[in-house]
Amino acid sequence: MAIPHPEWLNQALFYEIYPQSFLDTNEDGIGDLPGIIKKLDYIKDLGFNALWINPIFDSPFFDAGYDVRDFYAIAPRYGTMKDLTKLFKEAHKRGMHVLLDLVPGHTSTDCEWFKKSCQPEKNEYSDRYIWTDSVWKGEEDYPTLRGISARNGSVLTNFFSIQPALNYGFYEVHHPEFEEEIRGEGPQKTIQAMVDVITFYLKKGCDGFRVDMAGWLVKRDPEGDGNVKLWKQIFSQFREDYPEAAFISEWNNPLKSLKAGFDCDFLLQDLDSIQASLCRGEHPYFAFDDLDKNANEYFTRFDSLYEFAKKQKRFLSLISGNHDTVRVGKSLNEEELKFYFTFMFTMPSVPFLYYGDEIGMKYLEGLTSVEGGYQRTGSRTPMQWDESEQKGFSSNPNTYIQVNMDESVRPVSVQEKDENSLLSFLKSLLAFKKDHAALDNDASYQRIETKNSSPIVYIRKKGNERLMIALNPSKKIYSISLGKFAGQVLFSYGQNKIKEDKFSLYPRSFIILK
Repeated sequence: MAIPHPEWLNQALFYEIYPQSFLDTNEDGIGDLPGIIKKLDYIKDLGFNALWINPIFDSPFFDAGYDVRDFYAIAPRYGTMKDLTKLFKEAHKRGMHVLLDLVPGHTSTDCEWFKKSCQPEKNEYSDRYIWTDSVWKGEEDYPTLRGISARNGSVLTNFFSIQPALNYGFYEVHHPEFEEEIRGEGPQKTIQAMVDVITFYLKKGCDGFRVDMAGWLVKRDPEGDGNVKLWKQIFSQFREDYPEAAFISEWNNPLKSLKAGFDCDFLLQDLDSIQASLCRGEHPYFAFDDLDKNANEYFTRFDSLYEFAKKQKRFLSLISGNHDTVRVGKSLNEEELKFYFTFMFTMPSVPFLYYGDEIGMKYLEGLTSVEGGYQRTGSRTPMQWDESEQKGFSSNPNTYIQVNMDESVRPVSVQEKDENSLLSFLKSLLAFKKDHAALDNDASYQRIETKNSSPIVYIRKKGNERLMIALNPSKKIYSISLGKFAGQVLFSYGQNKIKEDKFSLYPRSFIILK
């Protein structure tokens, strides 16, 4: 029986690249595709075998490329379509997969689709976006733009006013004079247009997509059922031809996204999410402070979502952060991050690490917004490669976002030479994960309840291999039963002591044993 997800996801380890901040090779102060190609060996050497690249399509960049002008063109500042296909080929040579960032919810107002939809005469693109039937009439529950063209109507937008919403229909139709159901002619044409974009890049060698705002395409859909139906229809049109293409949703609701056909769903790390208490905020679980903490609230939700994902034969995705979140390095130092990374890469998920988190890059406070980043701009600063003037990112002193010169962060060139650095630790951890099938993304998982629930203890198993992982970032000592485990330590940090049928988990320590 065929599995519902691409088999390569069982061992996938993703590295997220914000392309404009990764490596500049043409001295314009902006990262580019040749820069990514140049660093493929670095990424592979760390232990990653897959990439997610934020949008590289042609754009006016009012929202960092999430305002697409042309889905079929590469932004000139990043390179050419030839550069992109070379990136696919070079990654594949190294046994790596590449996901692009699909933005199906909206385009830029500069997009030709939108310009044609603004025309008062009926044409192929008149219903590509959601227009009301009068410039004086808006939508009671969605923002609109009006008075921007000769067309007598207002158009719905997503997020910024320069991002008109593409028309996928309404699950609950309130104004039949201009709103359509999903199966209406306008939404169906939009669906086909997006399927065409997807298949265009799959044919060029792309291995799939991370899908922006996947759960918010169909409007007035409070339970998400309309979006589930939408994605089932979209996937039905190409999944059979591209069974190894992977699709990761920005939905933060696996009960809907995995049912819709996505292979993984991000468990987002905004401050109101289930991971905030583990690695973000004032007193995250993995911080070495003197507070009594436990991860009960986190696991109450995670364990139930994991069981659902397992039944669907799909995945959850744990992340270190991304381009929309405050960097994890703001809340956790290098030593604390070793604990979070051990957790993140030994739990059952398809994990994603944000570029720079491998060296503990910091959030840069007080930056003026760049390309629609606003408070997110501080998480998008250029990669810190070495100790040169611009940290090795560019030879141009006028980088599009200023380089964070915080001396507390040691660049890649320094950490590579230090066997105790965060970078060296992560490399060892990923090599260990690769060598142990029980840590594959699809290996089974069972959490062990401890009396006070302060340490995190769980078992991973696949085939004949069975491992126990125990993490204790607190200041206390805990005694934990070995059960049927032999007590052979395979990977550890800090002190631990094994005696008879128990082991002592000392403060600020973790252990992986069999």
